[in-house]
Amino acid sequence: MPKGLLISAPASGTGKTTVTLGLLAALRAQGVAVQPFKSGPDYIDPAFHSAASGRASFNLDSWAMPQSLLFDLRAQAEGAELILAEGSMGLFDGVSQPGETGSGASADIATLMGWPVVLVIDVSGQAQSAAAVALGFAKLRPDLPFAGVVLNRVASPRHEALVRAGMEAAGITVFGALPRNPDITLPERHLGLVQAEENPELAAMLDRAAQFISTHLDIAALVAASASAPAPSLPQPQTPPPGQRIALARDTAFSFVYPHLIAGWRAGGATILPFSPLADEGPDDSAHCCWLPGGYPELHAGKLASAAVFRRKIRAFAQTRPVHGECGGYMAMGAALVDKDGTRHEMAGLLGLVTSYEKRKMHLGYRHATLAHPIPGHAPGTKLRGHEFHYSTILEQPDAPLAETRDATGATVPETGSLRRNPQGGMATGTYFHLIGHAT
Repeated sequence: MPKGLLISAPASGTGKTTVTLGLLAALRAQGVAVQPFKSGPDYIDPAFHSAASGRASFNLDSWAMPQSLLFDLRAQAEGAELILAEGSMGLFDGVSQPGETGSGASADIATLMGWPVVLVIDVSGQAQSAAAVALGFAKLRPDLPFAGVVLNRVASPRHEALVRAGMEAAGITVFGALPRNPDITLPERHLGLVQAEENPELAAMLDRAAQFISTHLDIAALVAASASAPAPSLPQPQTPPPGQRIALARDTAFSFVYPHLIAGWRAGGATILPFSPLADEGPDDSAHCCWLPGGYPELHAGKLASAAVFRRKIRAFAQTRPVHGECGGYMAMGAALVDKDGTRHEMAGLLGLVTSYEKRKMHLGYRHATLAHPIPGHAPGTKLRGHEFHYSTILEQPDAPLAETRDATGATVPETGSLRRNPQGGMATGTYFHLIGHAT
């Protein structure tokens, strides 16, 4: 198994994604096979990792995933020469009550996997004081492997020299210093970065990032600092597919599905049959079930409302077979979606759900759901782990609740999901939370 590093930071917005992408692209340009991972529940960053590295990136989540699944996913690095994982938020940021393996913090993943942490520190507005930040992060958890720091947003050579002096006095290794560089800024929208597949300038940006990182960081020293812990002997995790032939909505409106779920379904013998609602396509009639992932239906509500073939075919499909939607897919299965301007758009009508973006409210956090009714691949009573992240609000939800849902603290969450059964044996189900896995 190759050695690895985890790129993290004291907080969000400090530049760890830029460093990760630049390193992935620079190492790939050098002919090094690098396996990327993303700590935490994030759909968007892994697609950028894959574009930069040429290898599929997988999420690792210590709150939602048991150790068996985490180490099974690490095995995706077979054949690579180095592992590079990107953290989420701040290094130690997680929930107050641990889940399957930890709190969801990136530090949990680094410690479990034995990947030394490279901390990206925004040093703007400080000099030697940055060493106190680095030292605190290096020492807070004695079991955490810590490699050193990358200095970001350095104002001048004099500024860099002062920061380096503080780090040297504290015994902290500095792998390089990055000046501000607006040429590699990635565009954002309300759920994070604009998706990789929607960015026509992505290849050029990755080239610039690779050159930027190669110029300012000691890549050889970073690679030399990598390490890895041996995998314990654990039972193989099981990811039951929702059906043997799965019609999967897949386009820029429906793209938020975890790679480990797709890989698990395929390992279970399932065949994935992608289709595009935005191209007015319906689910393949040979499929046993249909799955609508999350994404951005609110940005394409008018086009979805005019997709008559999609609506007709998915309604017919749901008469005799199960259809399940997550977040954006759930909203698209509803009766209507109200966009940010207050315009109401007709959706598929498999459920009575009506959602709105006219008054935005953030819903964010881990979710632990106990199913009251089945969804494809999971029986009633199954305990599922996932997360919720959206800005829409529910105006109408007339159907039966699908699950009892709680947050990471155990508090009840009102978004229970919905269920509607059809007389011919079909069933429509949906949830606001994105499935990561089932609880052990």
